[in-house]
Amino acid sequence: MAKRQSSVEGVEVNPDFWRNKRVFLTGHTGFKGGWLALWLQSMGAHVVGYALAPPTNPSLFEVAGIGTDMTSIIGDIRDLATLRAAFAKHQPEIVIHLAAQALVRHSYNDPVETYSTNVMGTVNVLEAVRHTDTVRAVVNVTTDKCYENREWVWSYRENEAMGGFDPYSSSKGCAELVTAAYRRSFFQPNGIALASARAGNVIGGGDWADDRLIPDFLRAIDAGATLKVRSPKSTRPWQHVLEPLSGYLRLAEYLFMEGDTFAEGWNFGPNDEDARPVSWIIERLAEMQQGMKWQFDPTPQPHEAHYLKLDSSKAKIRLDWQARWRLQTALQKTLEWHQAWRNGEDMQAVTLSQIAQYQTVAKVG
Repeated sequence: MAKRQSSVEGVEVNPDFWRNKRVFLTGHTGFKGGWLALWLQSMGAHVVGYALAPPTNPSLFEVAGIGTDMTSIIGDIRDLATLRAAFAKHQPEIVIHLAAQALVRHSYNDPVETYSTNVMGTVNVLEAVRHTDTVRAVVNVTTDKCYENREWVWSYRENEAMGGFDPYSSSKGCAELVTAAYRRSFFQPNGIALASARAGNVIGGGDWADDRLIPDFLRAIDAGATLKVRSPKSTRPWQHVLEPLSGYLRLAEYLFMEGDTFAEGWNFGPNDEDARPVSWIIERLAEMQQGMKWQFDPTPQPHEAHYLKLDSSKAKIRLDWQARWRLQTALQKTLEWHQAWRNGEDMQAVTLSQIAQYQTVAKVG
């Protein structure tokens, strides 16, 4: 991997850039945050994580020893005073905001928690940044569901309208508007580069969340039970968790090195052929995991989008970012990780090994 000097061209994620960088990462006890925290540690970054206690048991944070070589703060992003104190103490250079209430179905059960976490929590993080002179780059991670979903066949581009039917999607659309307001009102005048990042349905080892297809599948396999599938015809932009994480890292490098030129919204989705219906995922998993049983769950369900794809052309052209693992590979890596956990292997080593494998693979398109 070529060493970068004053330019960010030619290298997708550059370990030399991240070595000794002070990174403040919210949501490090979650699924995506855990993978990102370990990746940053492996590159020599000084990582400070701020999040609630791990949301599941088991959790990636505990199983893979995510907190081993970082500063882990258990706190709520809705607590502005504590958050600002953490920023003041650790003086980060780069902030990656992942902490969120991230489940659509839970947002129907507790919309107040969803909005307070995803909207006011984002306000609090950006407010803490505003009062920390050392910060140069901020990536606020939202979701592909932030767009006003018209159920059309075309992929959504970054200039599409924000929206959201359910409280989760709506809250993330609101977070995008908050990001744009803080960028224009406070950050651009003060040399802080702030961007938002939108990704698809991520999969990978270590996700034990409720009401997600792959974790539900793995739980059914472990228990010898029949998997109940809610929406077999719904299409999603599926991708391994390392795909968008590489985009967030790449974007943060550009923001840090090039500044406001890249301070805008970005999509990090899979290639179009990997936007597949739920039924396709189930069929592939059944081929890889013999004996797996599933059935359609006909009970009435809260509204969820049926068709959703992202257009990542801008990231491909301007950031030189692109997917590396096809969906079949992403599914295989997820099953391999889970099997290693069931076999009692060193899961930090397994997770780092998959990160290393990902970095050595050529782009797929």
